[in-house]
Amino acid sequence: MSAEAAVGKQAEDGPPADRARSWTLALACVAMFMLMLDVTVVNVALQDLRTSLGADFSDLQWVIDSYTLTLAAFLLTGGSLADRLGRKKVFNAGLVLFTLSSLGAGLAQDVLTLNIARGVQGIGAAVLFSVGPALIGNEFRGNDRGKAFGLFGGIAGLALAFGPLVGGFLTDALSWRWIFLVNVPIGVVALIVGVLRLRESREPVKHGIDWLGMVSFGLGLTLLVFGFLRGESAGWTSTPILGSFAGGVVLLIAFVVIEKVRGERAMFDLSLLRTPTFTGVCLATLLSNATSLAAVFLQISYVQNVLGYSPWETGLRFMPMMITLFIVAAVTGGLLAKVAPGVLIGLSIAFIGIGMGLMVLVGPDSSWTAMLPSMIVTGIGMGLFNPPRAAVTIGVVRPEKAGMASGMGETFQQVGVAVGVAAFGALFHHKVVDAFAASSAGGELGGQAEAVGQKVATGGTSGLADAVPSSVLDQVTAAARSAFVGSLADVMVACAVVAIVGAAIAFVCIRRRDLHESAQGEAVSPASEAVTA
Repeated sequence: MSAEAAVGKQAEDGPPADRARSWTLALACVAMFMLMLDVTVVNVALQDLRTSLGADFSDLQWVIDSYTLTLAAFLLTGGSLADRLGRKKVFNAGLVLFTLSSLGAGLAQDVLTLNIARGVQGIGAAVLFSVGPALIGNEFRGNDRGKAFGLFGGIAGLALAFGPLVGGFLTDALSWRWIFLVNVPIGVVALIVGVLRLRESREPVKHGIDWLGMVSFGLGLTLLVFGFLRGESAGWTSTPILGSFAGGVVLLIAFVVIEKVRGERAMFDLSLLRTPTFTGVCLATLLSNATSLAAVFLQISYVQNVLGYSPWETGLRFMPMMITLFIVAAVTGGLLAKVAPGVLIGLSIAFIGIGMGLMVLVGPDSSWTAMLPSMIVTGIGMGLFNPPRAAVTIGVVRPEKAGMASGMGETFQQVGVAVGVAAFGALFHHKVVDAFAASSAGGELGGQAEAVGQKVATGGTSGLADAVPSSVLDQVTAAARSAFVGSLADVMVACAVVAIVGAAIAFVCIRRRDLHESAQGEAVSPASEAVTA
């Protein structure tokens, strides 16, 4: 099908361009809000899940991991299928999957059913994550595209902020089931809007589905991410973990070979990796998410387990960071056409690194307000990051390849989260145990010190009254607090160093001249751009 024919078909399959743009942005933002909310909301309800379903620790791990694994594995597949089959069609299919699986999770009567539903939910989320930016990129051009991605990134930040609040409210006021069931009415309304208001777009030249590429990439990435997720609990040198890493690497190498052989029919264009801007934004995304999300995860643990705040109270205390993120993201959208993307992304990750480094201001006796400098600076960085990242990721390719590029970019983002939380979480765990064991209180506990240190690493100072004699409780609590806060500061500094490396990569590699013409200059209509492409 020619580009002109594709434009004609697109006009027939949806509302007029002006109305379609507004509906597309609104729908992509609603889907992103729902997805990002789901990332954080489940953690709040794990204790209630354990009690209600009689789940053990391994079961609870799978509540998180089944979603994470399928989400990471299907991002590239979802984006590539959208380019070939139609973005409207695939996006709506993702909404159906996510909504039905949310219903299944909310109605689950046993943990196995819940984990299966969570796995399917991850597939639906992967489709929505990867296709949403491609839909925005297809409808918006130039300055308007930057503003759209600014709003899109800001909504993601608000969802992260409200996740603990919404999760805490629904779990306390109703039931853990409603953290999943709340997605159902939102998903149904979004699906109706998607069917009636989205315009269809796809590659003008039809290619068959790359089944071998899909299987090798999806399974390889699943094994790799599984190794990082379970490495700490199973042992990094254990046979299952080493086997997962080895199998993942072999399958990903096979994926590269398959894609080279398939050429134009491949689900991923390997030549993109030779474009400095695409490689740079993917590596910068990996390092930024590996550090920033790991840092937020550990900071939340500190506020809840050391300072003793409830999920609701914790969410309120993180609002300064997230409100800053939202405001900066909205403003950043208007800067994309004026400031070099490498400068914006490099500065954003540098701010994130500085913000994490400011956690050294927090001491064992500090209140939560000591975190405010870190929160504000990190929020500035995170707000600056998402709009240019999303725009550059799809901006390096022709519009008809936007789904593929978005899928790969989101893959680096999610793998960064999994790797960062696992790696920096493991580093933090070991540092807390060692610091507590080396303290005077640890010395008095003798052989019990390591076990108590393990408890401090996972639960802070909560629960120590049941683990140590009352005669040494105050001394142990003070030592635990010091070990936790000191180790947190050390890990935040390590995160900051890695983030600065990501910033340097962005400054050096990301160049405006690598962007496709649709991502440069003043806004042009999607129809006219599609014809010239």
